[in-house]
Amino acid sequence: MKKIIFIGAGNLATQLSSAMKEQGYDIIQIYSKSLKNAKILGSSLSCDYTDDLNQIKDTADLYIFSIKDTALQECIRSVKPNKALWVHTAGSIPMSVFEPHAKRYGVFYPLQTFSKNKKVNFSNIPFFVEANSEKDATLLTDMALKISQDVRVISSEQRKYIHLAAVFACNFTNHMYAISEKLLKEHGLPFDILQPLIQETSDKIKKISPVTAQTGPAVRYDENVMNKQLSLLKDDQLKEIYRLLSKNIHAFAINISHEQNKL
Repeated sequence: MKKIIFIGAGNLATQLSSAMKEQGYDIIQIYSKSLKNAKILGSSLSCDYTDDLNQIKDTADLYIFSIKDTALQECIRSVKPNKALWVHTAGSIPMSVFEPHAKRYGVFYPLQTFSKNKKVNFSNIPFFVEANSEKDATLLTDMALKISQDVRVISSEQRKYIHLAAVFACNFTNHMYAISEKLLKEHGLPFDILQPLIQETSDKIKKISPVTAQTGPAVRYDENVMNKQLSLLKDDQLKEIYRLLSKNIHAFAINISHEQNKL
């Protein structure tokens, strides 16, 4: 793959295009519906940029669609067909989204959370690739191996469950951090007092199962503590979240206990 065009200039596209350029790939153009975003990324990569789908070049070997899921299908239909390999970076969209607009297509999905201004180390990020031909699956695998040590060929069916699990592990977890930060700020306390706890929790599950690592009042269903904490919450939605999570944590603990007793 000598020439690559990125369709999208968001968080993932910004990080991935920069990482690929560092590995010697030739990024020849950036498209974004926002000319400002296209210019920022295009300028940083020293390549052409556009906000017009009709101006996307047809001379690339690989087109990487890295845009919002809701815009992906329409964008694919709007790009002029060519003989190049087309891939997307979405976790929950099957590669069949490219049918019948491209003859060669696939998926190039890095499992990570990305922000434009925080550079990530791609070497330990899992890459999940897929293609409609074995030859292109091998090609995408080889490309991914230049920036990551963990590359796997998986199906669209498998990938959608990876993405679902990632939503729980990353997006929902981060929202819990946001709730924690809000609760602390409301009482004049800094969020950084939780950093050692967050770090230890993260480190612990690298060695033991998350279910085994679970602690707190919910796992033992200490209603005395839980009711006191519920009384501190004034927001009904937060109370409901607290109740649902507590019940689910306790249910997991009971199931594990039953399984261990069977052994």
